[in-house]
Amino acid sequence: MRIALLGYGKMGKTIEGIAEERGHEIVYKIKEDIKNYDFSKVDVAIDFSVPTAAYNNITTCMRHQVPVVSGTTGWLTKYEEAVKICNEENSAFLYASNFSIGVNLFFELNQKLAKMMSPFSDYKVEIEEVHHTHKLDAPSGTAITLAEKIIEHSSKSGWKLDEAGANEIPIIAKRIDEVPGTHTIAYNSIIDSIEIKHTAHSRKGFALGAVIAAEWLNGKKGVHSMKDVLSSLS
Repeated sequence: MRIALLGYGKMGKTIEGIAEERGHEIVYKIKEDIKNYDFSKVDVAIDFSVPTAAYNNITTCMRHQVPVVSGTTGWLTKYEEAVKICNEENSAFLYASNFSIGVNLFFELNQKLAKMMSPFSDYKVEIEEVHHTHKLDAPSGTAITLAEKIIEHSSKSGWKLDEAGANEIPIIAKRIDEVPGTHTIAYNSIIDSIEIKHTAHSRKGFALGAVIAAEWLNGKKGVHSMKDVLSSLS
């Protein structure tokens, strides 16, 4: 595949290495405005840019009929607009708050645990996420995804960063030098606590998942998710 990298920070560079190891060619490493590039040379784009650039990056690819995989968080107020444009342009789009295969399995585990815990109101749930100090948004997109799945299977009405109301899930966001990402779901009662946790040891898991998603999306149309990718691998 010929890949355009939209955003060329630490994650972009990690994706570059993994993509080349898997036999792909990086045709563009784009940090700035993408409007003036020749997209006829591109099979698929992978977006790990900044939140302010993501929507423009994604929709520009769609309008050039280039399938785009995005892992940028912090722009999702415009997600439905991007989906609409994808469908109008008959293009292809796959967004994930986290591309790690392990994290996506963790999403499934979180959902199953939430269903099991829903009848037991004595347990109070909270989420903690820890990332490196370079991360621009808080809470992480992964933590928000985890919270949304708990809300679907509980009486909780929403989530809130740090201080949460009685019917909200508190998300505690910590920033510590060079931590790739740790997410913990805790159910606490007076009697005991139940926890599940995912700890990333490097960015390679995220980058590998993004490349696998791009390989899967190449040649497809429509809006997809990592659940679709994992279903094809299992």
